Amino acid sequence: MSAANTSVKHFYIPDEQSFYLLSHQDAKKLKDWLALCRHQLERLDYRNIELIGKGAFGFVFAGAAPDGQQLVFKFSRINLSQQVQDRLEEEAFMLSHVEHAAVPQLIEFQRVGKQAILVMERAAGIDLEQLSLQRGPLPARLVMSIAAQLAQILLNLRQFQQHYQLKPIVHGDIKPSNIMFDPQTERVALIDWGSSVFAQVDTNGQFVANNVMDLMSSDVQQTNARLGDVYFIGDEQLAGALSTTRFDEQGLASTLYALASGQSCRFSRYVITPNSLNLPKEFALCLTNLMDDDPVRRREAGDYFFKNIQYMQHIAFAKNEDITYQAMIPCWVSDKKQDIESVVYSSRKSFLRVEAYQHEMNYTNDAQFERYYKNYMQGMGETEKAFISAVSRLGKYPVVGGLAVRWQAEGVYIDSSLNLHDPSLKQAFELAVNNVVILARAIHRQGIFKSCMFNAKDTLHIDREHENVPFIPEQDTRIPFAVSEVSLPEDQSKLHSYFEDGEDPDELLILPPAMRAIIEKLNGIHHTGCIIFEAMPTHLKIHSYFMLLAHDKQQMFEELLQQLIALIPQIRGLGLSGFMKLPYKDTRYFEHMERCADKFYPRNPHNIEENQ
Repeated sequence: MSAANTSVKHFYIPDEQSFYLLSHQDAKKLKDWLALCRHQLERLDYRNIELIGKGAFGFVFAGAAPDGQQLVFKFSRINLSQQVQDRLEEEAFMLSHVEHAAVPQLIEFQRVGKQAILVMERAAGIDLEQLSLQRGPLPARLVMSIAAQLAQILLNLRQFQQHYQLKPIVHGDIKPSNIMFDPQTERVALIDWGSSVFAQVDTNGQFVANNVMDLMSSDVQQTNARLGDVYFIGDEQLAGALSTTRFDEQGLASTLYALASGQSCRFSRYVITPNSLNLPKEFALCLTNLMDDDPVRRREAGDYFFKNIQYMQHIAFAKNEDITYQAMIPCWVSDKKQDIESVVYSSRKSFLRVEAYQHEMNYTNDAQFERYYKNYMQGMGETEKAFISAVSRLGKYPVVGGLAVRWQAEGVYIDSSLNLHDPSLKQAFELAVNNVVILARAIHRQGIFKSCMFNAKDTLHIDREHENVPFIPEQDTRIPFAVSEVSLPEDQSKLHSYFEDGEDPDELLILPPAMRAIIEKLNGIHHTGCIIFEAMPTHLKIHSYFMLLAHDKQQMFEELLQQLIALIPQIRGLGLSGFMKLPYKDTRYFEHMERCADKFYPRNPHNIEENQ
């Protein structure tokens, strides 16, 4: 792989690789492999097989046993090393030691040829990440209920293991997507034990041993911890400390914070503080201390949490859980739901990195470390990480458009064109956008950040044999575009030019002058959208979203796009080159803000109901 192509991973990195972003060859391989998985399960007499999830290590299917029992099947990715594939069997071993009503039980672990399959019970409902995306910040009542249930699971696990003179189990990857939620009963279940290990030290930092030989082994010198999701794990686990059930206190705190704030990470806790989330004061202060920089304060808060959560959950809550808010930047919402698979590509992340940043990792052979941290966030400050995560969260909604955030000494300027294609998600999406704005206001530096949001289903793919031959598009290749319902004269809005921000230092692909000339002509036609060229050794992707606003220029617009296609064989080099146009140029200005003001749940919530 060339140096240029390696660097591409630093920028324009989507959180999850959409099926529609794969090359034709890779997409066919994935389709064939998924079909093989289904076939294998059907040969074992399982029925109604469906793909329900994918992660860094494998794929997850759901289905039914012959007796109707609902099950989950995990397959490891066959292109990973054998050492990583073996982790599925280790997960089965750890899960076999867990007994709790809120933990789906292991059914069996088996191999069909070289393929390992983990079979377990299926928990009811949806995961909490999906619930969070649907509802936005969860109400205090529900956050407290989830907190109490998870606390009981973790406490019972510790007590169960101690009762049978076994080492406590560390789940190691507590986060919203690993917690199932039944909307009918509001009960939760803890799933995905792929990062679980036996604890090496207890909550007091003392070595855990079943016998003297355990203490003499090398295990007390080297961590057995798995990384977990870096968006949610605490400092000790991230640094590779000896494993302890304290790890799960951090995962639990991060999860509760994310659910209460409508986010997908813990990084923003210094700006959008737990004390600002309308939570009961005692619980908010406990959560603040659980995620404090001081390890002693974290441990004390963990002890306090487990000792008092059963009392805290009995706080009286109002029946009305509606959220009152105002959208900080405009969002256009379609009247009808459309099937869009959004992907967020962001550039100019380099200026968000912190100079002279040093962070040593004690282990680096983890797929999630490679995927999330090493090439994505290492070198960024906490608030910068939170901002990047907040922008990425927008891509989990059916949205197209873009953002341009400009930081100046006096404040933050935001241009946007955000088009949501599911009216039921309006509140949750606008609150997610508000979080982006809040975090942008807390960043103090001068520079620009651009983010494009497009429908992966519209991405064009062009393949070639090797790097020394041109990309040749098929004759029927077309760059899609939509036409607005109403033609808008250009003087209604100030243009956000493709080129007004200058060259992007993070982009590596230089388009031929003829292509740039066509894009400049497109720039003169009133529209909104983006186009990104992503050139790899044997594969070119053209991501785009265009909405034409000047109806009388439709023929010219279409002709220019076709001229762009015709010039594709002139592309040389590898990397990315992206252009964005945001004509709804009612630029929003915001002053800098260090942190959100405290807002606790009222002692007498019934006053809320009376005043609403």
